[in-house]
Amino acid sequence: MQLKIMPKKKHFSAGRVPLILFLCQMIRALDVPLDSKLLGDLVQPPTITQQSPKDYIIDPRENIVIQCEAKGKPPPSFSWTRNGTHFDIDKDPLVTMKPGSGTLVINIMSEGKAETYEGVYQCTARNERGAAISNNIVVRPSRSPLWTKERLEPITLRNGQSLVLPCRPPIGLPPAIIFWMDNSFQRLPQSERVSQGLNGDLYFSNVLPEDTREDYICYARFNHTQTIQQKQPISLKVISAKPSKERPPTFLTPEGNESLKEELRGNVLSLECIAEGLPTPIIYWIKEDGTLPVNRTFYQNFKKTLQITQVSEADSGNYQCIAKNTLGAVHHTISVTVKAAPYWISAPQNLVLSPGENGTLICRANGNPKPRIGWLTNGVPVEIAPDDPSRKIDGDTIIFSNVQERSSAVYQCNASNEYGYLLANAFVNVLAEPPRILTSANILYQVIANRPALLDCAFFGSPLPTIEWFKGTKGSALHEDIYVLHDNGTLEIPVAQKDSTGTYTCVARNKLGMAKNEVHLEIKDPTRIIKQPEYAVVQRGSKVSFECKVKHDNTLIPTIMWLKDNGELPNDERFSVDKDHLVVTDVSDDDGGVYTCAANTTLDSVSASAVLRVVAPTPTPAPVYDVPNPPFDLELTNQLDKSVQLTWTPGDDNNSPITKFIIEYEDAMHEAGIWHHQAEVSGTQTTAQLTLSPYVNYSFRVMAENSIGRSVPSEASEQYLTKAAEPDQNPMTVEGLGTEPDNLVITWKPLNGFESNGPGLQYKVSWRQKDGDDEWTSVVVANVSKYIVSGTPTFVPYLIKVQALNDVGFAPEPAEVMGHSGEDLPMVAPGNVRVNVVNSTLAEVHWDPVPLKSVRGHLQGYRIYYWKAQSSSKRNRRHIEKKILTFQGNKTHGMLPGLQPYSHYVLNVRVVNGKGEGPASTDRGFHTPEGVPSAPSSLKIVNPTLDSLTLEWDPPSHPNGVLTEYTLRYQPINSTHELGPLVDLKIPANKTRWTLNHLNFSTRYKFYFYAQTSVGSGSQITEEAITTVDEVRAVNPRISNLTAAAAETYANISWEYEGPEHVKFYVEYGVAGSKEEWRKEIVNDSRSFFGLKGLMPGTAYKVRVGAEGDSGFVSSEDVFETGPAMASRQVDIATQGWFIGLMCAVALLILILLIVCFIRRNKGGKYPVKEKEDAHADPEIQPMKEDDGTFGEYSDAEDHKPLKKGSRTPSDRTVKKEDSDDSLVDYGEGVNGQFNEDGSFIGQYSGKKEKEPAEGNESSEAPSPVNAMNSFV
Repeated sequence: MQLKIMPKKKHFSAGRVPLILFLCQMIRALDVPLDSKLLGDLVQPPTITQQSPKDYIIDPRENIVIQCEAKGKPPPSFSWTRNGTHFDIDKDPLVTMKPGSGTLVINIMSEGKAETYEGVYQCTARNERGAAISNNIVVRPSRSPLWTKERLEPITLRNGQSLVLPCRPPIGLPPAIIFWMDNSFQRLPQSERVSQGLNGDLYFSNVLPEDTREDYICYARFNHTQTIQQKQPISLKVISAKPSKERPPTFLTPEGNESLKEELRGNVLSLECIAEGLPTPIIYWIKEDGTLPVNRTFYQNFKKTLQITQVSEADSGNYQCIAKNTLGAVHHTISVTVKAAPYWISAPQNLVLSPGENGTLICRANGNPKPRIGWLTNGVPVEIAPDDPSRKIDGDTIIFSNVQERSSAVYQCNASNEYGYLLANAFVNVLAEPPRILTSANILYQVIANRPALLDCAFFGSPLPTIEWFKGTKGSALHEDIYVLHDNGTLEIPVAQKDSTGTYTCVARNKLGMAKNEVHLEIKDPTRIIKQPEYAVVQRGSKVSFECKVKHDNTLIPTIMWLKDNGELPNDERFSVDKDHLVVTDVSDDDGGVYTCAANTTLDSVSASAVLRVVAPTPTPAPVYDVPNPPFDLELTNQLDKSVQLTWTPGDDNNSPITKFIIEYEDAMHEAGIWHHQAEVSGTQTTAQLTLSPYVNYSFRVMAENSIGRSVPSEASEQYLTKAAEPDQNPMTVEGLGTEPDNLVITWKPLNGFESNGPGLQYKVSWRQKDGDDEWTSVVVANVSKYIVSGTPTFVPYLIKVQALNDVGFAPEPAEVMGHSGEDLPMVAPGNVRVNVVNSTLAEVHWDPVPLKSVRGHLQGYRIYYWKAQSSSKRNRRHIEKKILTFQGNKTHGMLPGLQPYSHYVLNVRVVNGKGEGPASTDRGFHTPEGVPSAPSSLKIVNPTLDSLTLEWDPPSHPNGVLTEYTLRYQPINSTHELGPLVDLKIPANKTRWTLNHLNFSTRYKFYFYAQTSVGSGSQITEEAITTVDEVRAVNPRISNLTAAAAETYANISWEYEGPEHVKFYVEYGVAGSKEEWRKEIVNDSRSFFGLKGLMPGTAYKVRVGAEGDSGFVSSEDVFETGPAMASRQVDIATQGWFIGLMCAVALLILILLIVCFIRRNKGGKYPVKEKEDAHADPEIQPMKEDDGTFGEYSDAEDHKPLKKGSRTPSDRTVKKEDSDDSLVDYGEGVNGQFNEDGSFIGQYSGKKEKEPAEGNESSEAPSPVNAMNSFV
């Protein structure tokens, strides 16, 4: 649902000084909406809603319709005046008024003439609450007169002469549109040589033989009557004799060297210069005292006409047109003055007031000359209108005080000068109405998360109701710390979150009643593109695919659309779209461009784009594409004070067309060697007119750019030094801030050399007190950006301005900036400090604010110092720790959180400004009540016996009051970890030891222990213990000295254990600081070490060790960090020549050995070695399984590489019993290997061994040479 965002605040124009106090009490006004269902019983003065234009030109062939529509309650009646007197429509059978309307219809099509009804009309709409009037509507019939008959002589000229063909169209209403055509109604071609002027004449800068013709015809088109009038044809003959001598330009229009032009504000300013000469002159335009506005300047008629749209007073000045050919140049200056018909600054607005309220109507307009303001009431000048005691007129403002129902009326404001007038109606409607909510009930708003949500509550009432918003059925009023409450009743949630979903209630109240309305808000997840299309380069004729995956709210159905270059995809079967992909087959050069995936829902939209670049197939030699070569032959022409023309020759484009040229400049005088951006022009241009600044030594260079990139810069042009001028800007960032109580430091950002516009840059620094009548004090300084004014009063506002000047003159008048002289420490301490203890940890402090004059600086807030009071003995032994809380702004209360219960505190309050703190208030003490205690400091179970346990504890570190007793609760835990019945026991507060008798033997108990004060119970501490099986003292099992030795991807964990034997351990680990669950590894047997594999390099891990089963205890945590990933520092001997040769010899030797073993095996019997191995296998030396995750010994920290699968020999070629289950040291009675008849070992090394069934004399298969090699390596 689309929400309409309303303005947050209403702004009122400031009135005159005598009205300031009154305007501070002004009440906002509200227009009465005419809703027939909700407000049908409300009265409202008339309001004009539609009327004909002030200058109303009619078609004399059609009936005259003069519009006048108005609204009001009751519906208004209408009357008209014509030429200032009452117009009685009942006496004219041709004039009728539309029913329910004031619109006049004059039937001149049946009889009568339009000229009869020419005049000035004004409409009045009236009801019991007042009368509104329309503008003066001047009705005139359009006219399209014929040309006067005239005899036109043929014109004969020599080749090269100038010529003006006059048009002189008849004066029509409205003015005609002029154009030149021939007898065939074809427009005559125009150019820089031949063109039509603004007055309709046809100008020839010089004639040519091809200009000879007999049908130069000027036409005048009158659009209002759709008629075209034709002038007699003009005959022109150009003699093809010797052409005229070349001549410099002269102006055909305007005449002379100077002319004047006046235009009204808001219109289009059209300036024209047409010159003759041979060769044909070119026209240029400049503004002598400034630059032409960039976005409002247009050239017409081959630059002979300069047009500036929406002109304002700032466009006044001297404009110069320059006509130039190869023989010279001529100038003409047009002085432009911009006047202004009246225009609104603040038009009067309708007022709805309650009886007894106050209000104002403000009518402010501007113009050139300044318009006169006149007031009317109900269409009658206020000077002769009936007197109203509640009304007072003060120039452009009407003040209403203590209005009554009889004060209702319609007021007209008329602002006029010699160029026009403005008329505005504004009513004052005195009503007494309870609140009404106009927004429909139970509207559902749907908003995307993290976007603003606006909930409407349109309302009406008099007096103006106050608006409150509530969330939910029992919520409190919503405040502006999180929400924005708009004046029109709209509630804005600046950043809507999921928890913003719910029902909101709008409540409107005034002294006459209350109304409310409910709306509902749903927050939706935003639509996101999680897989964006990617840049692709494909060959011509191939296929390309773009992927676009969208994630969206489940309740919103997105529409996926693919675009090419921001337009629709080509209607071509080669383009296919499925759910997530766009596929283009048989790609051609035209398919290159930007492809965009756009996902739209009813609430939001997202898009992502990728570029497709099509290249030639690889078999065909592709042209070399590269950035362009740099331009060359740079030349400066038309060198004026503030402009110059730069021309250049483009370099080779290297098979990619040049798209644009970038022009840069260097200021050799101020910033030599630094190049700045000057302008960019199209790649088809080789000339640029550059605007320059004064007093700069310019050099220019040009770069070319194509689709591949940008060329290197060209060689620099010749240097061009512009003339000095006064600065056109003042320093920025002007500030005034005192550093001492008696000074004012004025600082500014100085102009750089480029901005100085001339030599001798200085600054005129001026200041005066803001609230005094002192004159400005000024100094002129140079080469600084700071000036210190001494001897100022403390913290006084000053007006400051800094103006730039140089040897030529001053910059424009600078803006005034307000600053302050230096601050001093506050003089007065806050008084009447009160403390309200809220609870045992929170107190509220109130104080009276200090007078603002005593602050002597910017009030930053108030600061509370508070501390816990100590006895005299403790105060000597320990420094008192004071805490500080600062409350920003002019607050008079604050909360002290985190207090310690059952304590005595002392505080004072100080005011703070930019200089520091003021004096402290008188110390104020207060006591916090008792609270609940903290948990006992420790709890130990000692002396376990068959049926008793003794508990020892330390009291709470923070009793927070007087301890009354301890509570001990305990319960047994069986072997399945189920809890038994809970036993409660109260223990006196003076005890720190307690023995529990008659417990079950060999039973685990869990204890819960906490202290109590008169307020309640504190936090509990828990412990577990076991009664012994016999009278032998039990040892509490524990794990200690947990250490970790880490490498890149693995770590060895070791620990020490005290407690019963045959305990199964487990190791838990995870990434430190993350919320993921612990990963658990089971430790084989009862070993006190374990190896973790598969860790991430450079990562911090947490680890702990625990025991399985009934014991269930866990060690404390340890943190270790794996080493960073790095390349192996060992030399890879596998690439060494000597090693390769050695391996070849060893491989050959092993192959011969295997052949011999195979032959002997076939000859000899088979030995049941396997059974003997299994019978004598050492349970402590078992082969390691890949899924076991254990090591037999710590790894060498210098070797970060794990052993290869199938190899148990470390890289240093030593064999340890703990490192390898296949170590030759351990082969004997219990070896999982085989020997041949001569005792040679033929088993194969393996990293993974599985138990095989014994099958008599069956032996394992022959070893693999590959595995043998792996074992050796």
